[in-house]
Amino acid sequence: MLDDQRIAVVLPAYNAAATLERTYREIPRNVVDEVVLVDDGSSDATVRISRDLGIKTIRHARNLGYGANQKTCYRHALSLSADVFVMLHPDYQYSPRLIPAMASMIVSGKFDLVLGSRILGGSALKGGMPVYKYCANRFLTWFENLLTGAKLSEYHTGFRAFTRRVLEVLPLASNSNDFVFDNQILVQALHFGFRVGEISCPTRYNVDASTINFGRSIVYGLGVMGCSLQYRIQRTGLWSFPVFDPAGKLEPRLNDASHSSGSHHE
Repeated sequence: MLDDQRIAVVLPAYNAAATLERTYREIPRNVVDEVVLVDDGSSDATVRISRDLGIKTIRHARNLGYGANQKTCYRHALSLSADVFVMLHPDYQYSPRLIPAMASMIVSGKFDLVLGSRILGGSALKGGMPVYKYCANRFLTWFENLLTGAKLSEYHTGFRAFTRRVLEVLPLASNSNDFVFDNQILVQALHFGFRVGEISCPTRYNVDASTINFGRSIVYGLGVMGCSLQYRIQRTGLWSFPVFDPAGKLEPRLNDASHSSGSHHE
């Protein structure tokens, strides 16, 4: 809790058995009130480890996709009595020790959404980010800033903090179930006038960190560019897209709130 505001962390997981415990152990529990993991049909021991650690665990019976995983995360988040929500990939690429700093930026009332940027501070390559991923990140971020008019250092981080209102207002149910979800939520936030801040976050690429292959990266990049084009067209009034329709809000799953650390959804 920070300044009487409750903090919840959601972990969208897929085959994170090798890194989950390290990630969880670094979450500062003196600040974080609740931790929830959503497992997207992992084939490893992610669910067992999560339950052994005492984490409230929700399981998809089959793999639904990264975006679908986040939708479940946020549906459950809205059923919690928290004020600030932090989404953290459990692949140990990002430092959980920065959660208090990110949450403080939200609690200050100055920002509605905060990104843990791997680009600020210039440590991405030193942290092991592959050169082709770094170059793609830089190009896509330039393209997105050009079309949105924002000045963010990166749009592709898996470490984010939100106010409750962001999750209540954005039409997240209309977003993709795939990786482009991350970009859709940012252009939605910009479209609806939410204030976006950033904090430098050192990155740690290792053999256990989650990643997508080159082919999926190409599909993701094209999806990101399409997402940015939709934003620009929407803003000019030439066309309306479902991802900007307020009717596509997520509804909290009220029955989630009563589940214990050993619970699962199928």
